Amino acid sequence: MGFINIEKQYLKERKPVERVNDWNEYKIPLAESEAKDQAARCMDCGIPYCQIGTTINRGTTGCPIHNLIPEWNDLVYHGLWKEAYDRLAKTNNFPEFTSKACPAPCEGSCTAGLVNDPVSIKSIERAIIDRAFEEGWVVPKPPKRRTGKKVAVIGSGPAGLASADQLNKIGHEVTVFERSDRPGGLLMYGIPSMKIEKDVVDRRIRLLEEEGIIFKTSVDVGNTISVQSLKDEFDAVILCTGAGKHREVTIEGRELKGISPAMKYLIASNRNQLYGEALESDYDAKGKRVIVIGGGDTGEDCVATAIRQGCKSVVQFGKHGKLPAQRTEKNPWPEHPNVFSVDYAYEEAEEVLGKDPREYYVETEKFIGNTDGHVTELITGSFKKEQSDESAKKNWKADLVLIAIGFQGAEDSVFDDFEVTRDPSGRVIEADTYSYQTSQEGVFAAGDARRGASLIVWAIEEGRKAAAAVDLYLDKKLSLLHQ
Repeated sequence: MGFINIEKQYLKERKPVERVNDWNEYKIPLAESEAKDQAARCMDCGIPYCQIGTTINRGTTGCPIHNLIPEWNDLVYHGLWKEAYDRLAKTNNFPEFTSKACPAPCEGSCTAGLVNDPVSIKSIERAIIDRAFEEGWVVPKPPKRRTGKKVAVIGSGPAGLASADQLNKIGHEVTVFERSDRPGGLLMYGIPSMKIEKDVVDRRIRLLEEEGIIFKTSVDVGNTISVQSLKDEFDAVILCTGAGKHREVTIEGRELKGISPAMKYLIASNRNQLYGEALESDYDAKGKRVIVIGGGDTGEDCVATAIRQGCKSVVQFGKHGKLPAQRTEKNPWPEHPNVFSVDYAYEEAEEVLGKDPREYYVETEKFIGNTDGHVTELITGSFKKEQSDESAKKNWKADLVLIAIGFQGAEDSVFDDFEVTRDPSGRVIEADTYSYQTSQEGVFAAGDARRGASLIVWAIEEGRKAAAAVDLYLDKKLSLLHQ
């Protein structure tokens, strides 16, 4: 009866007024005793919806990588931490990433959530993997034999890393090509350090290298190296390039200076923190009135980054209304709960700038600039039908505008270079969820490039399944399909 007698405990957080002065992680892990108490809240129910990993009403329900959650909860409760880590590592290649960057759809479908708060699954996962690294249980495990087959993975985000890890484990020789100067994809440059510190990413890359995976950075496939040379050298190629093509706004004044895609802004900020690279004006919020267009997680990261850069003010536009405090009848369990929350960036904005930055039903209609061609103002209307007339129009002062309205799939060069077909949303549509192979012999696709922009857990799951499909293609056996 732990889920009734023990209250759910969330990870503690550093005080907002303190953490906005640095770029260090803002969450504080559970102590061992706290993790054991939280694990005791797991019902070990007959049908663990927490691990079903599916899509209901366009939202993710349960864990897409099918983590054996009740099993490692029970092991933590009994103090069997090494065994808990072994169960976690069986399904999840990178728990240190998911326990920090995943929005935890497993908790939204937890059966305990029907009558009380769900189990703190993400916090327990974090405690397990932190303990595993502290105790030295996470060590390189190179394959005992090599198959002689060579696989090229294009992209080193979570899908590419998962594919590479799985294929290397069974002895294929894997080379990961990364266009950037450092492996990790959005884990390295897209997600701010206060959510995933970069030494955590580097640590995993080092482990993969010690296990035999080769990383080649600053390689732009199609330019630095030809697609044909890859096909000649490797027995299979997996496209894990992500969905990096940002969705644009096509409204008057978009050409003005001071308006940037959100991801370019976040990448510039991360590079500034890592290398001390100077920030261009369009990527520096210091002393500026910042407006973020888009209400999702990327937009939230922009809010938190702008605050740390010392912005004068920040506002985030969302096209939808404010979410309800509780589930509605249209959002039943086990769907992911679409409910209002004050996440880290919004808590910081309230503490530092005096208000929650979110504005709802806002439709940006026009950008206005000065004689120097720099944005100074936005004109907005309302997405709310009853407010869609002139009375809903509003002017907003702005010195920096960040566009965070999502992504349009893989970049155009992927389709041109590899001669694969896209759908209207920019995904590689030829690769189905069984074969993962495109129309090009020996060329596979996985992750956001195939699925569209999604969660880190879907990327890992896609990478694992694509690796199994490649292994089947290479060796005509099912060695990875049952792992």
